[in-house]
Amino acid sequence: MAKLLLATNNQGKVREYRNLFLELPFQAVTLSEQGITTVVDEVGGSLEENARLKAVAMAEQSGLLTLADDSGLEVDALGGEPGVLSARYAGEGASDEDRVNHLLSRLRKVPWPERTARFRCVIALASPEGRVELCCGECEGLIMLEPRGENGFGYDPVFYLPELGMTMAELPLETKNRVSHRGRAAREACRVLAGWKGLAASGGAESGR
Repeated sequence: MAKLLLATNNQGKVREYRNLFLELPFQAVTLSEQGITTVVDEVGGSLEENARLKAVAMAEQSGLLTLADDSGLEVDALGGEPGVLSARYAGEGASDEDRVNHLLSRLRKVPWPERTARFRCVIALASPEGRVELCCGECEGLIMLEPRGENGFGYDPVFYLPELGMTMAELPLETKNRVSHRGRAAREACRVLAGWKGLAASGGAESGR
């Protein structure tokens, strides 16, 4: 079975992707399992640029078909912030709790109907030979007044889904993967990977350059 490198050290993402790709003919492996310690700086100005940067760099280094993503929260009342800076919104080294608290402080005076937001995820699939495909997913919701739920990670505890009456952090993993931005992008990625499976047997997909 061909390997698919998950180019992230975020164990929450690893857990979700392994669940999402159970039916694919690939063995999902992590950076640590492959002995890779390289960190790719996210210097792009968009989610698309950052996902592509990480996927291409790790595919070249590992010689494996590689998946990398970048995701962000866009809050309408904040002009689309934190967006591409979601992971660094409260400064370098901040915890998930720090980022959530910073976001809530920015929205303290914003009334409930105006707390509309969306999660966006861009997945980049890259082969060692240079082929790259981008897959995107979005999920609309509202930002809670305070965190709720113990599941998930990041901003999940304050991202409320009106149609389900719960935050992302209150959903079981199966439900989250069905409705989330990452789940939607991953389903598109599954369709791409299904087309690449025959090409991956030798270590990667054919070049698309």
